[in-house]
Amino acid sequence: MYLQPPPAASFSRLSDLELNRSMHQTLRQWHPQQPLWVFAYASLIWRPEFPTLAHRSATLHGYHRSLCLWSRINRGTPEQPGLVFALDRGGSCQGVVYQLPNHLVYDIFPRLWQREMPSGSYVPKWLNCETDLGPVTALTFVMRRNCPAYAPQIPLVQQREIIHQAHGINGPCLDYVLETHRALEDSGIQDPKLSRLVHYLNLHQLN
Repeated sequence: MYLQPPPAASFSRLSDLELNRSMHQTLRQWHPQQPLWVFAYASLIWRPEFPTLAHRSATLHGYHRSLCLWSRINRGTPEQPGLVFALDRGGSCQGVVYQLPNHLVYDIFPRLWQREMPSGSYVPKWLNCETDLGPVTALTFVMRRNCPAYAPQIPLVQQREIIHQAHGINGPCLDYVLETHRALEDSGIQDPKLSRLVHYLNLHQLN
């Protein structure tokens, strides 16, 4: 049984004021003398769009990577939404933590918020991530399950159709999924569920 996206009328974007308020509320939980880390688990791995001082492979416990978020801006439209990855509750997720220059936080974060928080589907949190050089506290965007864009347990056949058909301001949904898979492999990260999805997409191309 296919899962229908919520009606386009239910979709709304956060205002500049709401984005700014969310960003400053999050930054109040970070001390300027602490290292500034961001956890990347999907497109931020292969398209971070911010300067970095260092990066490490990292594991986040309590959340897993899931293609569970309707995208009506970046990889879809209100009329034909795509799907993007989010961090959903449960399990663990391997990704990459990037260290950002502290003194550039107010240059970097407004653009980061416009990219990650346009509709408020994520909750920004500072979470502990395990790395080979010890734990770090990193900014992490996790799924807000009570938002209309939450899309859990979409059948694989429907995922295939959505991924092949949707296209947003950042390009096709298909490119997003394939680039994320490639970036994870290049980083030495194994995601069996995503690998199965990509194999299925390659086997069952839409005409």
